[in-house]
Amino acid sequence: MRRMTEPITASYVQEDDDWKVTVSGSGKELTGRAPGIIAARDRADQLVEKLSPPERSTVVHLLNGSALDFTAAYMTARLTLPEIEPLEVPPPANGKAKEKTGGKPPVPQGKELPKAVDEAAKAPEKAEPAKTPAKAAQTS
Repeated sequence: MRRMTEPITASYVQEDDDWKVTVSGSGKELTGRAPGIIAARDRADQLVEKLSPPERSTVVHLLNGSALDFTAAYMTARLTLPEIEPLEVPPPANGKAKEKTGGKPPVPQGKELPKAVDEAAKAPEKAEPAKTPAKAAQTS
């Protein structure tokens, strides 16, 4: 004959920034505290292990007496990204970096162009007069 398991209830109450969790079942009741609902859920699991063997426990998590309220609050906490401070890029230590590069960002070491290529890029281009189709046709 198979013995039915008694459900264990984990009730959550928010108190300021902390959460109080009360786990009850098998005629016993244990309480704990944790900072945040995610940590409170982990704490509830620890308390459940003290009440009943894990293979024989069914736990109902309640917030304001509702499993739906608990699930919504818990999943919101799990899926919400923490606020991150915006990245601040410090200004150059001195204005010389822009002067050296002519306002362009500096090239990382080992990534410079060979001198001949760099000088060719800086040399002004000699503009050839463009041939118009009419003049090109006349010269043929």
